[in-house]
Amino acid sequence: DYPPHPPPSPHLTALMSTRQQAMSGQTVTIPDDRAFASFKAECLCEEGWSMTYSKGGITVWTQGLEEGKSIHKIKCRMVNKDVPADTMYDVLHDIEYRRKWDSNVIETFDIGKLTVNADVGYYSWKCPKPLRNRDVITLRSWLPIGKDYIIMNYSVKHSKYPPKKDMVRAVSIQTGYMIQSQGPNHCTLTYMAQVDPRGSLPKWVVNKSSHFLAPRAMKKINKACLKYSDWKQRHNPGFKPWLYPEQTALPSIPLSELSLQRAESLENIDESSLAETNEREDSD
Repeated sequence: DYPPHPPPSPHLTALMSTRQQAMSGQTVTIPDDRAFASFKAECLCEEGWSMTYSKGGITVWTQGLEEGKSIHKIKCRMVNKDVPADTMYDVLHDIEYRRKWDSNVIETFDIGKLTVNADVGYYSWKCPKPLRNRDVITLRSWLPIGKDYIIMNYSVKHSKYPPKKDMVRAVSIQTGYMIQSQGPNHCTLTYMAQVDPRGSLPKWVVNKSSHFLAPRAMKKINKACLKYSDWKQRHNPGFKPWLYPEQTALPSIPLSELSLQRAESLENIDESSLAETNEREDSD
């Protein structure tokens, strides 16, 4: 599964041009309204994407790998007929709750805040055996737009959190969620990831992620949403710093402490010849 914090395509012009300018100057920028609008447009766009899975209200699309590139692009959409959009938004933000329901998480924590709607965080996750586990440091930003919500991130470097020996540091080029309200108790969730997992992954991994891991991750999010209000009532019910920024106790980080995480600077692992192990999968 790909980093949930907390997921564009070759024709995502506005966002990518901004990002390329940033990358050429190595400056880290906080996404503006145009970047959120571009992300939303790409979530809704189906041109250039191939549908690889559609079942039970969950659809998955992927984009073909460019020759010689290891960028993995995936987009999933789930119709939730029993979850309000604001509950989905809370669940995707609530880091304490994520530690409870996300069985792929190894470790996740917030590092610091940048603005009232942007922060920096760490996330590490289990990969299908025998691949090495991955981790990522991301700049995450979020924006409610009318009744809809967007949460998106991209990879940054922070000197206090260098790559670890036992992990592969992945690169989120652009990852995120769009939640669209379809009524008082009904929403659609779109997850889009453009990730460089830093390694030549075997084809079975790519196939497994679109046919099995991504749909399973979406079902887990839906289940987590259904149990959230009961859980939250028992765990600091009024604490929602993503809605009430004055509640955050995170230290402020100056942008100057961050730099863009360039994939080229990281170790590239060739795992393409690894065969899948028959481990027992978590039941849904």
